[in-house]
Amino acid sequence: MKFVFLMDPLETVVFEKDTTFALMLGAKARGHDVYFLPANGITLKNGKIILHVTKVIPQRIKAKPFVIKQKLDLPAETVDVVFIRPDPPFDDEYLLHTWLLDRLPVSVAVINSASGIRTVNEKVWATQFTSLVPPTVVSRNRSELLSFIKSEKKVVAKPTNGHGGRAIFRINSGDAHTNVILETLSNKFSAEIILQRYVPAATKGDKRILLLNGDPLGAVLRVHSAEDHRNNFFSGGKAFPAKITARDLEVIEVLRPRLRELGLYFVGIDMLGSYLTEVNVTSPTCLQEMNHFTGRRLENDVITFAENLAKEKQLK
Repeated sequence: MKFVFLMDPLETVVFEKDTTFALMLGAKARGHDVYFLPANGITLKNGKIILHVTKVIPQRIKAKPFVIKQKLDLPAETVDVVFIRPDPPFDDEYLLHTWLLDRLPVSVAVINSASGIRTVNEKVWATQFTSLVPPTVVSRNRSELLSFIKSEKKVVAKPTNGHGGRAIFRINSGDAHTNVILETLSNKFSAEIILQRYVPAATKGDKRILLLNGDPLGAVLRVHSAEDHRNNFFSGGKAFPAKITARDLEVIEVLRPRLRELGLYFVGIDMLGSYLTEVNVTSPTCLQEMNHFTGRRLENDVITFAENLAKEKQLK
């Protein structure tokens, strides 16, 4: 099969951590052809999609993780699987990619579906499940934001399209810097931001759970450094083993049918104690960390699922 990965440039891959790299290795191990699709590699011509790709051989060699073979123009109907894996933010370019990839033939398995990625803002979408998430407000209204802080006493403030722990602030009611944080995050109250009740369990880390077709694949705990309150790896957090709890399974049970309905097959959810905080659908990570703690190659499960999905699509 032909496996195409729309992703950030190959030179940005972090050998020991990158989930996309692990998935590429998994595809190669199963005997599939692996192709890198850059951001400028999608053409819609006379109603049909052409993918301008580079065929690569991923390898477990840190100094040279890819052998570059050749550049090709692949008609979309010759492709079996496309993984949409650019890192956030979900910006205009990301949005345009989803519109173009909507035009792929129905025979192509897409992980995750372009329409599903468009639907699910990774921070806002989860707020509909009010029994699963901490008390939350999404607003640009200054009075509403200040009122929420006053009532909750301790909150976390973040942008609606942030990623990697960037621009996440902890605010206590009465803090002198509250207004400047709100003004900065909301661009002087011209854009919505998110406030959530501070969850004390954050001091022990947050749990990333990867879901494959709505079922748990693995989990890892991300714990902040002594110098920072943010647990994200991009902000200095470290990985530790984690178990999936009964509460985690309750949350997954609620999310599963919605994720499947949207074609969101490979998803990362973030748990703070008993609370769901985010649903990551663009390029969920932590697979390599889970492999490290379990001794498994979880990418093989994902590739097997992609193979089966492609076979189902081709029968339609």
